[in-house]
Amino acid sequence: MANILTNSVEKFQDWFNERAPAFGPFYRKHMTEYYAPKNFNIWYIFGILATVVLVNQILTGIFLTMHYKPSAAEAFASVEYIMRDVDWGWLIRYMHSTGASLFFIVIYLHMFRGLMYGSYQKPREMVWILGMLIYLVLMAEAFMGYVLPWGQMSFWGAKVIISLFGAIPVIGGSLVEWIMGDYLPGDATLNRFFALHVIALPLVLLLLVVLHLGALHEVGSNNPDGVEIKKGPKGNRWSPTAPKDGIPFHPYYTVKDFFYVCFFLLIGAFIIFFSPAFGGWFLEHDNFVEANRLVTPAHIKPVWYYTPFYAMLRVVPDKLGGVIVMFGAIAILFAVPWLDRSKVKSVRYRGWITKVMLAILAIAFVWLGKIGAGPGTDPMETIIGRILTVLYFLFFLTMPIWTKMDQTKPVPERVTMHD
Repeated sequence: MANILTNSVEKFQDWFNERAPAFGPFYRKHMTEYYAPKNFNIWYIFGILATVVLVNQILTGIFLTMHYKPSAAEAFASVEYIMRDVDWGWLIRYMHSTGASLFFIVIYLHMFRGLMYGSYQKPREMVWILGMLIYLVLMAEAFMGYVLPWGQMSFWGAKVIISLFGAIPVIGGSLVEWIMGDYLPGDATLNRFFALHVIALPLVLLLLVVLHLGALHEVGSNNPDGVEIKKGPKGNRWSPTAPKDGIPFHPYYTVKDFFYVCFFLLIGAFIIFFSPAFGGWFLEHDNFVEANRLVTPAHIKPVWYYTPFYAMLRVVPDKLGGVIVMFGAIAILFAVPWLDRSKVKSVRYRGWITKVMLAILAIAFVWLGKIGAGPGTDPMETIIGRILTVLYFLFFLTMPIWTKMDQTKPVPERVTMHD
């Protein structure tokens, strides 16, 4: 029986390889013969977790579009219909809404890991740039999806964010009207946001993810030591030409990642079943009320993953200046590969200055998120927000100075923790 099964599998493989001869080499290049460093730690799981969430968002989004109606008169009711009358509709909707927040959690941790271990340095500048483009498209995708339920916060959030473009001299007013398709968010806004959210931006996002992974596999993965395994000694039990300090991505890291994915899904399931709104952080309470252009919520704020940048916008007294600061805080991330002048990649072998600066950046970003989620009426909070905004930008603007000044330790020729 076992021989029959083995022969059947081999015959199917031969049949498949004859008809798709490029698939085998592609699979080997990116899976079984892609050698990743042996010393990956827990910081290297967020890429695969982001991929899992992306798949979740696409699949649940497909089911949601089957019942959603992108019109101001029916959008909110269609979401309520999904929640109350569609079989398991509430689960699909909460999987999608929770997935959006989990997406940004793993993306922010993924980005911070890149900053810690210098994953943006040569030869991985293109990997970083493509990752930042993914982040930019993801922010646009999430914003447009946030508007679609057409609750109070969806309507007023759309009005506030789109009106920011009105600060652009000369063309600002026309640009706002063009984006909305009207003088206020309405049918035209929902229709174009729906089209962009479910078709255009997901296609761009998937393309960028493929390019990001392709660029990564061309230059190889970084590791906690910041050592290039391709330049080290060759020869291991899998191949005499493969890096000695590398192991095949499949099955070794796929099995390891499977454990973390299961644990991650368990956390996601706990949130979905017990606290899908997560205290108003994942789903704002005002968004369970239908949009009403005549009633302004007491406190308009974006969802949590935008609040650090929203805080920067709010603490700058000039509207145009606030818009420039907010978008500049995102744009400056693209320049990181050329701002860092250190010859050492990993934080493991850098001095105390790098560690302190990374800690300041993390604290400033989280604290700004807290300020952006608040009412913004406390003058002291505004002053603190300005200080934190300055610290955020100083991290990047002074990076060429402190990365050169910082004392470094000798970097090993080969990765540590290898057999």
